[in-house]
Amino acid sequence: MSAQNHWATAAVNTGVGQPQSVSAQEPHAQFLRQLPVQDALIDSGPLLALFNRSDKWHAPTVAWLQAHPQVRLHSTWPVLTEVCALLARRIHNEAALDFLQWVQRGAVQLDSPADWSLTSVLAICQRFASLPLDLADASIAEAAERLAIRHVVSIDQDFDIYRDAKGHPLHNLLR
Repeated sequence: MSAQNHWATAAVNTGVGQPQSVSAQEPHAQFLRQLPVQDALIDSGPLLALFNRSDKWHAPTVAWLQAHPQVRLHSTWPVLTEVCALLARRIHNEAALDFLQWVQRGAVQLDSPADWSLTSVLAICQRFASLPLDLADASIAEAAERLAIRHVVSIDQDFDIYRDAKGHPLHNLLR
């Protein structure tokens, strides 16, 4: 899927009435050819904000996505599970369904974990046991290491602390 349309439209539920559509101005194709595609793993915080206009991170997330069309977003099943559960609880089931349809249209590349991913996630959780256990965050850190993706899009400060097994940090593109 091309970088120019992987996140272009998202239905955003305000919690009142019908979901509203957020459309990003798609950059000129010639401009996109000049930008290298950059892979990044996206955490639940920006995804929740994108689908909830009342979230304080909604506008910064939309602005960031509009300014970075060359970034190809990836995420994990634990992140999707967390986003769906929180959207359904905080807004409505329709918001969670809108989110899943947006992902299905290719806005986010869904990672398929390896057979040994759970072992790696557990090791990450143990390595950072001083932090509250967050399966979604640990799955992002595991996928980053396995897929050799060095960038994350998150509002979570924990990604300032997480390191891979070699001690390398993830670079948060949003904060």
